[in-house]
Amino acid sequence: MADPAHSSPTAGDALPPPPASDAPEAPLPAAAADLDKEFGFQREEFHKEKLAGTVGFHERHVFLCYKGPEQWPSHLEATESDRLPRLLAAAIKARKPDLKKSTKLTICEGEDGTESSLGDVLIFPDMIRYRGLTHFDVDNFVEEVLVKDTEWLPGSPEAIRGSFVFVCCHGSRDKRCGVCGPALITRFKEEIEAEGLDDHVAVSACSHVGGHKYAGNVIIFSPGAKGEVTGNWYGYVAPDDVPELLHRQVGQRGAIVDRLWRGQLGMSEEQQKKALELRHMTNGVTGEESSAKESPKANGTDGAPAGGCCQGNGGGFSCCQSDLPEGKQDKSITAEQNHKSPKAESVKESVAPSKGRMKICPMPTWFETWDRSDTYTTLAVVAAAATVFVAFRAYKTMN
Repeated sequence: MADPAHSSPTAGDALPPPPASDAPEAPLPAAAADLDKEFGFQREEFHKEKLAGTVGFHERHVFLCYKGPEQWPSHLEATESDRLPRLLAAAIKARKPDLKKSTKLTICEGEDGTESSLGDVLIFPDMIRYRGLTHFDVDNFVEEVLVKDTEWLPGSPEAIRGSFVFVCCHGSRDKRCGVCGPALITRFKEEIEAEGLDDHVAVSACSHVGGHKYAGNVIIFSPGAKGEVTGNWYGYVAPDDVPELLHRQVGQRGAIVDRLWRGQLGMSEEQQKKALELRHMTNGVTGEESSAKESPKANGTDGAPAGGCCQGNGGGFSCCQSDLPEGKQDKSITAEQNHKSPKAESVKESVAPSKGRMKICPMPTWFETWDRSDTYTTLAVVAAAATVFVAFRAYKTMN
């Protein structure tokens, strides 16, 4: 993170010390609990609105790594003092009709001497990094990379791998993101370190992403079961939701946490809503029933996965596997309670097998896995057998 002293007042700007007096001390700033109640995870509006369909359509997401949240002004892409983000935003807007793909620009935290240094550009879902962009290079970069869809020279694209988590921490733009974002960053880093995922999951603060009322806002780019990278947006994310997000998105290779899901890269608002409805139909849950079951406050779980076999292990990743085909899984329970299909992998099998903790559960009994379709099939077989038997008896009687 950039040195906060860089933006500190100079000696000439320092305020004179207050005169000594016997007056009572000024009240302390609002307690953390009060901030949380007004702007954080306990605010009244939290989990009050539907999330699916709240992400604008875009096919490519560009992140410019530039300074840190403490130094970002409210409208970072429009300030005269920050030339690089301002010029890049203006160039993308000016060339919008010519872009190969509709493109969204977001600023993420950048630090000199790290993997995300100042002026680095990350492009998703292309999974490409360009290093050291300056304001002199902006027009050429946009022309070559975003308009012509070729490589930018003298820079060279670097392939990036793994999963990337971006959390809106743009407090100067909206107080809710300034309160919720840092707490989520801390929790993500704790979970990533605890699970030994430092080399596989990167987390970074980012600027406004739209929908500040849904804070905490989180974007996760991660590879799916077939290796394709998708970008999923989540809202109303609280620290207790972090283990589940990592478990589902990273451990189960792109599995969605529906109750927090805002939308996905490459989908229109209407497609996002229909995708959520389809998943609910697949799981046998629709309408208000799905909202009630998925609400962490309604089921008393505070955002943790519901009970059953596949649960967190003290906040860690764990999920048993079942040899049952997907069609045989119990549709009366939530997706988080269903056993993973044999094709799904635990996070430790996919990214860190040496440090995994796998929770083994007993196989379900025949009664627990009995499906309505099995009942219909059995009845049909019995009816067919009875028909054959009656026909045979009639034939014997006639002869």
